[in-house]
Parts: sequence; structure tokens; C-alpha cells
Amino acid sequence: MTDETSATSPAHDTGLTAKVAEALAQLHTLGDAGRAARDKAANRTTRKTLGVPASALGDLAKTLREKLSVDHRVILADALWQDGTFDARLLALRLLTQARIRPDDGVWARLTEWVVQFDCRAIADAGAGAISRRLTADPARLDVVEGWMQAANVWTRRTAIAATAPWAKMNHPSEADLAARERVLGWLAGMAGDDRPVIRQAVEGWLRDLAKRDPARVAAFLRT
Repeated sequence: MTDETSATSPAHDTGLTAKVAEALAQLHTLGDAGRAARDKAANRTTRKTLGVPASALGDLAKTLREKLSVDHRVILADALWQDGTFDARLLALRLLTQARIRPDDGVWARLTEWVVQFDCRAIADAGAGAISRRLTADPARLDVVEGWMQAANVWTRRTAIAATAPWAKMNHPSEADLAARERVLGWLAGMAGDDRPVIRQAVEGWLRDLAKRDPARVAAFLRT
């Protein structure tokens, strides 16, 4: 069962409903008030923040991924996302961050739904990590990402840049990979007039990664 309906209605599964409550309770237990204040300030977020360390989020996500099917993982992640807590949203994204997921249509559907709701650096970074793995699994999805470059949400645009980083980091790209790289460079050229720090930093980071593999191409890009 991989359709979107199966990924948005956890109420019928009492075991999964209990798993959602358990995951949220674990997040509260792992939280730290001092870290929560620092996370809130660093990300300039108004969301409730629990202060769960990144390592603890990673361990919890790994444990849950090992216990759940892909479909159930998508349902759990969606419930955590809807909770709205900063840490719960990070955990939701980590649950869907994995190189090999089969089938992954439900995962991709959730990520494309959430990306327009990204609202701070940590969530955008985690989202880019999850999305980049789904793009390398199916590069045709770049067609969808291209639309995000025009999004009103600055964090959605930043995610579109960061999620395509694999094509800047490839040491031995195929012809198809080179074509994808050129496509993204075209997007970046179109954003040259966007002087918002979060966008400028993302573009500069992408170009730095590419410069380590193909400095001549970056030099040519900067000249034009």
C-alpha cells in the first residue's frame, strides 16, 4: 500500500497511534530546557522547542526506521510533522532520510508537501538532506524542484539549492549527471539578483562544492 491515502490516516491503526504518542513522549524526555532556548534563538523560530540533541534525534530515528515499514514510517512522520513542535518536525524529516527506500512515492509526496512549510535553517537543512536522497534516486524529480526556485518562501528556495548539492559533489559524473549539473547552474544564474543572506550562502556553498571538482566550470560561471 503506497498511495497517499495510506500515508495520512493513522487513526485506524491503534498500534501506530500508540507509536506516535510514544515518540512524542521520548522527545520530551530527551529535551533540555537550556538547549531548547539556544535552538529557538539560533533558528529564530517561534515554534515550541524541546532542545533534543541532534545525536539523540538521529538515534531515535534510526530505531524507528528499523521497526517500521516504509508506509508506517511515512504515517508516523506525518503525525510528527503535524504536531508542529520544532524537534518533532526534525524527527519527521530524519525518519524519511535514507538513501534506499522502496517504494518511495509516499516519502516523496510528504516531502513535497512539507517543503513549502519550511520556516527555519535547521528544518530546511534536514529537509534538504531527505530530499536530496530522493532526487538521486529519481533525477526526473528535478522537474518538481525547479518550481521551488520561484517559491514565495525563502526557505523553500534555499532547500531547492541545497537538495541538488549531490550534483555539485560528484567526482565522476555521467553525461546525465553533467546535464543535471548544468540545469542547476542555470537556476543559480537566475538567482544572481537575490541578495538575501540565506540564498546567497546556499548558492556560494553549492559553487564551493563544485569548485573542488571542476574549478574551471565555476570560474566560467562566475565570469558570466
